[in-house]
Amino acid sequence: MGIALVTGASSGIGLEMATILDSMGHRVVLVARSAPALEALAASLTDAMVVIADLGTPEGPSKVIAAVPDVDIVINNAGFGECGPVATSDAGRLLEMIQVNCSALTALTAAYLPAMLERGSGHILNVASTAGFQPGPTMAVYYATKAYVLSFTEAVAEEARGSGVGVTAFCPGAFTSGFQATAHAENTRLVKGRKLPTSQDMASAAIRAMERNKVVAIPGLANKLGALSPRIAPRSLVRRVAGYIQAEAP
Repeated sequence: MGIALVTGASSGIGLEMATILDSMGHRVVLVARSAPALEALAASLTDAMVVIADLGTPEGPSKVIAAVPDVDIVINNAGFGECGPVATSDAGRLLEMIQVNCSALTALTAAYLPAMLERGSGHILNVASTAGFQPGPTMAVYYATKAYVLSFTEAVAEEARGSGVGVTAFCPGAFTSGFQATAHAENTRLVKGRKLPTSQDMASAAIRAMERNKVVAIPGLANKLGALSPRIAPRSLVRRVAGYIQAEAP
């Protein structure tokens, strides 16, 4: 087995994917900002290395690459959202979201992909979202970042086709994690009152998709239909429906 790097490993789906990869025999590199959370997780795993890095800064990815120059698996999971109209949002927070969700993911992919291609093996798993298939009023920047992740990953997968390197965009819908609380989205129609899949469920689905070298993996029938509908519905309708489900529930 090889070295598997997981960003955003301190909680949620990142923690669960790190745990699964450890159980498969990989040496897991845990990346996040929270040293106590990562140290606690590392202590529970068989073979783990901790890298404390803030991927919300331009220096964050460089710190990771310097600490771990080569890996066999990259899981770009770190990311966050923020609920609210752009006009009333903090611009710095929005730019930090782009840095984490897009820039850091791109930097780590570009850094580790060449060696994978040279040896003809490896996996890159980028955590996108069903949000990437349509615009998202009240979460405009988050939805746009996930559209970038989806498009970027599909393009890189095509560039790597036939090389032995798998490149996957994992596109879950809403699931239980700390994401909604961080994004102040707990009371939206999208999640309020719904029984959501767990982070463990989604982590298992993501690792299976990666192992099967799926380029775009959307877990669940409802999510698949939700991702398809924006491709056939008028864009004006798609925007309004997305705005409705992202609005606060009555």
